[in-house]
Order: sequence, then structure tokens, then C-alpha cells
Amino acid sequence: MSIHIGAKEGEIAETILLPGDPQRAKWAAETFLEDAVCYTKVRGMLGFTGTYKGNRVSIQGTGMGVPSISIYVNELFKDYGVQTAIRVGSAGGLTKAVKVRDIVIAMSASTDSSTNRREMNDWDYAPCANFELLRDAAASAVKHNFPHHVCGVVTSDRFYATDMAPLMRVAEHGHVAVEMEASALYTLAARYGRRALAVLTISDHLVTGADTTSQEREQTFGDMMTVALEAAFPNS
Repeated sequence: MSIHIGAKEGEIAETILLPGDPQRAKWAAETFLEDAVCYTKVRGMLGFTGTYKGNRVSIQGTGMGVPSISIYVNELFKDYGVQTAIRVGSAGGLTKAVKVRDIVIAMSASTDSSTNRREMNDWDYAPCANFELLRDAAASAVKHNFPHHVCGVVTSDRFYATDMAPLMRVAEHGHVAVEMEASALYTLAARYGRRALAVLTISDHLVTGADTTSQEREQTFGDMMTVALEAAFPNS
């Protein structure tokens, strides 16, 4: 039993989806899983295990930011043997090439967080997704005709940035969205030898000003859930 999750041995599946919002975890479990059971309420960060098309899968809230997701992913990999972790979260659009509610499948995650620099002795480590998950997620989006983009994203420590210039600079280099967790997930998956992917929905746009409500972010981003589940279980 880990400190921050508190689930018993065997209660968490080897494949897990990771929304930041615990209420999105609850909504997703109730909407997409059969026989979902809540295995944790520690610190209000809900986690559920059920089945999807006969495959056992868990959905665990992680909170916001690199420090928060790092705590949960470390414990999921180290204490519960999770092998495949897919972040299902929201992101901000950085270019007019993406629109609100588009799906972004993150090949790689640049970051302004200092975490990786401290770990890598000031080197610029480039964390990236698992290829098989990336490939199957893209195939799912194409199959369902979901508007989507397969590209790099930037993981930022700052939600309310006062200087937009750095974000616009990475946008000029092909990064279409900003979020707060993918870089940490990809780095930890590499460290533990596990599979990871981030499937994101554009919830607001830093250029056009378009956005969605908190309730919409919690309960209406079902397309990315479908893409994530089909990437995790491509033969189901």
C-alpha cells in the first residue's frame, strides 16, 4: 500500500489512464468502464478499476503539474506494477492550426520545468512517447474521424504565464499545445521501462481566446477517452 494512493495489492490494473481531474476520473470510469470499483479516495484523488471490452483497466486522478503527477506515477510504477500509463488531459492551444476540442497526441514533451535538468546534470533530456501507443492512438483518431494532431507539446510549470514569448517560440518550432504533466510521465516511463502516452483535448486557446467550462472539461471530453482506450487495447 503506497502513501498517496493507498490501494491494496491487486486493486490497480497494469494499464491505467491518468486524468488530472479526479472528477473526470469518476466520470470516465462511470461512462467507459464496466463494473468500476473505487480503490482510493486518499486526498480526494479518486481511482477506479473496471473493464473495457473485457480488458482490466484503471483510471486514476493525478492532480495538476509535474510534482503531483510524478508522485502518483512513481507509486503506480514502483508499488503497483503498472506497465502502460496514458495521460488523458486538457491542454491549451498555441497555434491557429488547432481548435478547441481537437485531440493532440503528444510525440514528445518539451518543458520549462527544471526537474529533468536536475536529474540529467543540466543536459536537455528529450522525453517521448511509446511508439506503439502513439501509432495506435493515431489510428483510432483516424478511424473515428476525430480532428487530431500528432506532434510535440510543451509541459509548463506555469498556468498563468506573465510572458507569452517563450510559448510562442516553441509554437514556432512545431509545438501546438501547452499542458502541465506529459514531460514528467514520459521521463518516469523511460526510467522504469514502461509504456506511456499523452492524449490531450484542447480545452482553451491562448491565441484565439476560445475556451470551455470546467464542467465541459470534466464530462465532455469523451473522444480522447476512446482514443486512449483503443490505443491501450488495439485488438479489442
